[in-house]
Amino acid sequence: MPKLVDHEERRALIIDALLRSAARTGLHAVTMRSVAQEAGVSVRLVQYYFDTKEQLLLATLTRLGVRMGERVRDRVRATAATPSPREIVEAVLVEAVPTDEESRTFHLVYTAYAVLSVTDPALAEQSFLSAPNEMEAFLVAHLTAAAITDPQHEAVVLLALSAGLGLSVLLGQRTPESAIAVLHHHLDRLFRTP
Repeated sequence: MPKLVDHEERRALIIDALLRSAARTGLHAVTMRSVAQEAGVSVRLVQYYFDTKEQLLLATLTRLGVRMGERVRDRVRATAATPSPREIVEAVLVEAVPTDEESRTFHLVYTAYAVLSVTDPALAEQSFLSAPNEMEAFLVAHLTAAAITDPQHEAVVLLALSAGLGLSVLLGQRTPESAIAVLHHHLDRLFRTP
């Protein structure tokens, strides 16, 4: 009896290999061959699931978005049974700081995708570019619920702060702990009660 193949599992294996390879060598250096080697499969198998490198890149981008959403939801659930607007905002912003290997990989690869999308029309058309707008709207809603003055402005500031801190961690300018301390400091000032 032939062995049943789990196609989704194989696709995930290949996508995870691209993520590891891109985190190590940069997205620009990833090839179908390097992904196959990283996954321990043949190039033909990679091409069976992804006809082109572009298809593989887009599938990986989708995986990044799904996984980031899962991590944010997990972080929010871990705060309290009914998290406050501040706890929700804090959970989202802290997830934007690379604190472990998975989040470091996410931030490295996501940043590479964002830069690549500036010059690659196929990537520029992808929905991941709307993610910052969605995150801004999400933060505005929770800042509004907390009665923060000018929630739109504050959401922009918070997103810029967390993105900058995340990049500073990637560059080795500061530790994840010191970046999170800066976020907490700003949130303490923003959410202080009069």
